[in-house]
Amino acid sequence: MQYELIEVQYDDDFVTITMNNPKRRNALSLKHMGELIDAFRKAGDSSARGVILAANGPAFSAGHDFADAVGQDLVAMRKLLRVCTTLMNTIQEIPQPVLACVHAIATAAGCQLVATCDLAVASTAAGFATPGGKGGWFCTTPMVALSRNIGRKRALEMLLTGDTIDAQTAADWGLVNRVVPPDQLVTEAHRLLTAATRGSLLAKELGKQAYYAQIDLPQEQAYNYAIEVMASTSQLPDAQEGMSSFLEKRKPRFNQP
Repeated sequence: MQYELIEVQYDDDFVTITMNNPKRRNALSLKHMGELIDAFRKAGDSSARGVILAANGPAFSAGHDFADAVGQDLVAMRKLLRVCTTLMNTIQEIPQPVLACVHAIATAAGCQLVATCDLAVASTAAGFATPGGKGGWFCTTPMVALSRNIGRKRALEMLLTGDTIDAQTAADWGLVNRVVPPDQLVTEAHRLLTAATRGSLLAKELGKQAYYAQIDLPQEQAYNYAIEVMASTSQLPDAQEGMSSFLEKRKPRFNQP
């Protein structure tokens, strides 16, 4: 697939997917989302250990491209939002940890992107908003990801007011992991993703799947599910190697692809 609105770079252990439509503030048009879905799926099938989602231009992403929405009928709008949901689900379904590297403002579905990624590092110049609360189209689908990251009162404050929160507030509320000066953003993104991708790749893949499977279950069901996953994965060679190397006080030798 030839990309027009994104750039993809495979470098050592990581894939960097960069949104590159600055004139449209990286708005998530159908074409843009289709390219992102394809790039994430290819990254997921690769031998990369982690994926970085970045952006060029004055905004990380301004959310949905209203040019795709104005005047469209209900069928078309359902398609648009389902494609967006496919993008968000793909980010969480691929085996590698995905980190959002947020250099600037992320609004509406752009904020949803950040909330959907497994990890996020933001520049002090970044901001986050779900502006539908002060407009005519409430950010209902971004609400799904946002409310799974921050508490109810804080999520509703963002959703109802539409106000922008700064990067440090986003970190305090749990929307991003780290906030650093702009000149340290890429370095910190790579440092955190390196830490998050060490160890067994298979264990990481299964752990990521298990996290999203259990997070919204009642506690008893979550424990029952987690017990089965952890018991089953204890039988994997990498799990046995990890335990043996700890007991033998040596560096583990995992079965990497």
